[in-house]
Amino acid sequence: MANATPLLSQSELSQPLSPSSSIESETPSVEKVLPSLDEFIEQSIGGFAWAQLLHAILVSLAWLFDGQQTFISIFTDAEPTWHCNHLSTEDCNSGSNICLLPKTAWEWDKPAYTFFISEWSLECVNSIIKGLPATSFFMGCLLGGFLLAPVADSSFGRKNMLFLSCLTMSVAALLTVFSTNIWMYSALRFISGFGRASIGASALVLSTETVGNAWRGQVGTIGFLCCTLGFLSLPAMAYMNRSSSWRLLYVWTSIPAIFYCLLIRFLVCESPRWLFMQGRKEEALATLEKLAPMENNTSLKSLDLCLSGALLKQEKMKMNLHLSIKMLLEKRWASRRLLAVMVIAFGIGIMYYGMPLGVGNLAYNLYLSVTLNVLAEMPSSLITMFYIGKWSRRSSVLALTTISGVSSIMCVVVGHGMKELQVGLELISFFCACTVFSVLMIYTLELFPTCVRSLAVAMVRQALMSSGTVSTILIAAGKTNAFLSYGVFGLLILCCGLFVVCLPETKGLSLCDTMEEQEHKEANAC
Repeated sequence: MANATPLLSQSELSQPLSPSSSIESETPSVEKVLPSLDEFIEQSIGGFAWAQLLHAILVSLAWLFDGQQTFISIFTDAEPTWHCNHLSTEDCNSGSNICLLPKTAWEWDKPAYTFFISEWSLECVNSIIKGLPATSFFMGCLLGGFLLAPVADSSFGRKNMLFLSCLTMSVAALLTVFSTNIWMYSALRFISGFGRASIGASALVLSTETVGNAWRGQVGTIGFLCCTLGFLSLPAMAYMNRSSSWRLLYVWTSIPAIFYCLLIRFLVCESPRWLFMQGRKEEALATLEKLAPMENNTSLKSLDLCLSGALLKQEKMKMNLHLSIKMLLEKRWASRRLLAVMVIAFGIGIMYYGMPLGVGNLAYNLYLSVTLNVLAEMPSSLITMFYIGKWSRRSSVLALTTISGVSSIMCVVVGHGMKELQVGLELISFFCACTVFSVLMIYTLELFPTCVRSLAVAMVRQALMSSGTVSTILIAAGKTNAFLSYGVFGLLILCCGLFVVCLPETKGLSLCDTMEEQEHKEANAC
């Protein structure tokens, strides 16, 4: 990197080239006033055409299958209910310890194959073992994120990463149907989580890099809405299959996802920004031709003339795995910024994953409580979509994390004696967590340049995944002490949300492509 040609600043690009300029000497045909890469792409796709909308929706559909696999364990791994049969003694009642009763004294309310716990006779094993499949999924997400996070910024690309991740997750989910014991089941959930790790980051970055700055926030929230729809589909499918095998849920969610992978492979376009950064100018221009509004197509050829090979060489920086990581760690402002965002994401993730996964601890109808949670998440996505352009990023994150944390702690204070109020507070807390989750992901996109954007977004999602792993442990502990689940959830999101004061405001600012351009823009802003 020390020998790399320094990038031209925005002010230098807007000035006429001097006769002594090396760029002019190499490419005398370049125009006197040259657009930067960001200006070039913004001029090409700054509007919003139907092709861009359809492409954004197609890419964002990956979130739907992501949401299904993330929350499917709410139903497949649920604790089955039981009842005393006619052979039971007086010692058998609803409050009895099932493990202390003879097998002939009780029966499952539903067929044994409905849940894996009853199918494999795991009713008396440790709660950690029962929660192993869900924990394995999040552990897979954690490892997959660390290994796959930088790949989308390297020569592999956003589209290929999205295709491979979605295919791995879907195939592993389908193979789960053939599990014969909890260890095989957990291993396949781990693989599914490993593949799922980079889906959200790849889809978010790919969808937002194919539209102009004015539409970036709205397009980014399409993915969150799709994730909500995927979550919403689960209680409906689970209710329709409530007396069938838990394996069927994996069939209904994995097969459509596999077919969706084919759509990614043949219909989705690669990010033009990423293609330019890789020096693949012809492919980038072809992609812009497909996505650009009709009135802008005529200007693409003239803009191509303005980007000579020498100028493109100045503005692009071929990325690889090690260089992406090195750039984030070497730049102090970038590493501090990433650490702050990851801490905030950890607190949000505790609430975002812990609330729906722990609704069984509220002693409320499982199908109804999950449906209410999903219905709380859906308006949060819509509100974010329409108001993200008006909201201050920092103030929104601080306010929403505070409300979410206070509401979660109040769930513990109220207790089971007031079920309706407790569920209402839980829904308020989850609604705020969903909203701030959407805001934070858009915020992360704006905080980092193109050369490390996928890596930064993926690392933030890693923080979310690590909190998902922690939340499964807290939920198990919360079965006996409510404060260890909802109380701890609230305290964590309150404390982590305070780190937003360390971050700059990005509302209304344009995206940068290189670290130097980001530094130059922020220096001018100061």
